[in-house]
Amino acid sequence: MVRIAVIKRDKCNPHECGDFLCKRVCPVNRQGQDCIVTALTEHKAKINEELCIGCGICTIKCPFKAIDIINLPESLKEDPINRFGENGFALYSLPTPVMGKVVGIIGRNGIGKSTAIKILAGVLKPNLGKTKDGKNIEASYDNIINFFKGTETQRFFEKVKAKEIVISYKPQNVDLIPKTTKGKVGQLLKKADQLGKIEEVIDIFELKHILDSDIKDISGGELQRVAIAATIIKKANLYVFDEPTSYLDIKQRLKVSKFIRGMADENTAVLVIEHDLIALDYMTDTIHIMYGKPGSYGVVALPRATKNSINTYLEGFLKDENIRFRDKKIVFDIKSPMEKKKGIELTKWPKLNKKLGKFKLEANEGTIMKKEIVGILGENGIGKTSFVKLLAGVGKPDNCKIEMDIKISYKPQYLNSESDELVMNVLADALKRHKNDVIKPLEILPLLEKQINQLSGGELQRVAIAEALARDCKLVLLDEPSAYLDVEQRLILSKIVSNLAYVRGISILVVDHDLLFLDYLSEKLMVFEGEPAINGVATGPFLMEEGMNKLLKEVKITMRRDEFSGRPRINKKNSVKDREQKNKGKYYYS
Repeated sequence: MVRIAVIKRDKCNPHECGDFLCKRVCPVNRQGQDCIVTALTEHKAKINEELCIGCGICTIKCPFKAIDIINLPESLKEDPINRFGENGFALYSLPTPVMGKVVGIIGRNGIGKSTAIKILAGVLKPNLGKTKDGKNIEASYDNIINFFKGTETQRFFEKVKAKEIVISYKPQNVDLIPKTTKGKVGQLLKKADQLGKIEEVIDIFELKHILDSDIKDISGGELQRVAIAATIIKKANLYVFDEPTSYLDIKQRLKVSKFIRGMADENTAVLVIEHDLIALDYMTDTIHIMYGKPGSYGVVALPRATKNSINTYLEGFLKDENIRFRDKKIVFDIKSPMEKKKGIELTKWPKLNKKLGKFKLEANEGTIMKKEIVGILGENGIGKTSFVKLLAGVGKPDNCKIEMDIKISYKPQYLNSESDELVMNVLADALKRHKNDVIKPLEILPLLEKQINQLSGGELQRVAIAEALARDCKLVLLDEPSAYLDVEQRLILSKIVSNLAYVRGISILVVDHDLLFLDYLSEKLMVFEGEPAINGVATGPFLMEEGMNKLLKEVKITMRRDEFSGRPRINKKNSVKDREQKNKGKYYYS
């Protein structure tokens, strides 16, 4: 049995547990051996994995859930490719770049996806699980090559060592770029351009209007497109993209996905981490599934063809390895087209307009029924957030007064991460009333003793969603709730929202760009049309089929259901299915 012990040092608090409760309850310690001891470098617990018998008593007794004792699959007999110190996170194996292919990586947050591609990109030197006095021992390229002997990864690192592989890497957190990079967008792109493609890329990603803007003054979506552009125009034969579609709207996601798909050739490999399954499906040839326990260990499975890999991930079972990494499979129920039916009206808004500088927003009169979930789609800069703010009472229309006469809860798009308030204080009411239907499924309990300013993007998002959903209200407005969430978290959120709407009789409006997330969640759809930064017109709510047809026709794509999982997939342009659906005017699968 292969076993590892992981201690989350930020949670380990010996002073509050009565001076190492874990040491006192460990059976091995009680027999006189030092299985759990005090680390020399810091006043935290340390576990000798060779002495650990895997009883799990310390895991159960630790009041701060700081210890994980994990019995790994028998197949993981080798040392990890990287270990973050003694009793730290362990990463097993790596994805394999392949010339001529776009290789995707899918898995939960905290499972080591970004760590894996940082190692491949040369940003992080692995230690092959070797540490000394609590510090990593970096492996040489010869060590790494020997570690992967007989595999494609061996050949990859041989080329890296020989400097035959040149890597261009787009990091995950593009919002950190302005903190490390200064200057005008145009100047920065010109400096990065090694292929003479700058004009082409500026045109494709619609960056002309921000070339004279300072990098610190542009939006998240613009930062993402600039980062992608800067990665593409560098001379390399391995391009690595960590979450390239975050902050992007549906049109931009398709444009980026199409471009990335076309980058791979016989001399070029591409690696992509992505949580938007539709985009991942559209741009990749093969995918590595990553599984494990977030924050404790991650395993990179062998690559599979894209369709098979995504369906396997949703199934939660790796048949070839005989490993079940999720207890339930994710199923997309094929909904029959809804017909207009009478319900109980919750509230409505009048025809409204609002001028915001040069931008003009218009919205037709609309009605929301009780227990209804409405998705909101449209390009960036077209007024979705402004519309939701007007409904929430953050600002007023120019031509009328909105009188909805109901309690409204609003989660904004951009979240305040500066507060030093404890999560448990922010969510005090939610903990009292919605512990089982909101707090637990969103996995908030491990975050309760953290301060808001200590949370990651995904953790902060889940806390903000929990706070909004738990308020006493009749209408919840969620602006881009899927940002920073992984695939499973997005689908869990969908179920939470559906259950709350049904049980509490509330209605929910959700602004988002992830088509799969909205397809899984929504009953109706609002579509925003117009010209970004100039004017936007809110239309709907429509029945789902009508709304999706309206959107997909505008972006000129058709979608079908996967015959095995029922998930939505984009048809290949001009394929038989694509032409057939366009001829029928059915851009959205029925």
